[in-house]
Amino acid sequence: MSIPQLLVHDHKDNVGVVVVEDLTAGTNMTCVVTEDDSDFELTSNDDVPIGHKVALQDFAVGDTVIKYGEDIGKVVAPIKKGAHVHVHNLKTKRW
Repeated sequence: MSIPQLLVHDHKDNVGVVVVEDLTAGTNMTCVVTEDDSDFELTSNDDVPIGHKVALQDFAVGDTVIKYGEDIGKVVAPIKKGAHVHVHNLKTKRW
């Protein structure tokens, strides 16, 4: 297995976190699920900064995003699998 570019904490998660600098659109990422050290591949649709999220599935408006096994918010704009997930398409449910 090559060095991971995306980490996923839990199999319930539907986003992963970029752990390398300068991830560019079109990169076929090595993704590791830290829960059991399993791995998979996913292509990034966007340039994504380190520490930001990438969608592991397609999302519709209103869907819930799960990171580290926890609900972190709701989708406010459609998101395709492999796309950057951030404040432009995800909002907290707190307000």
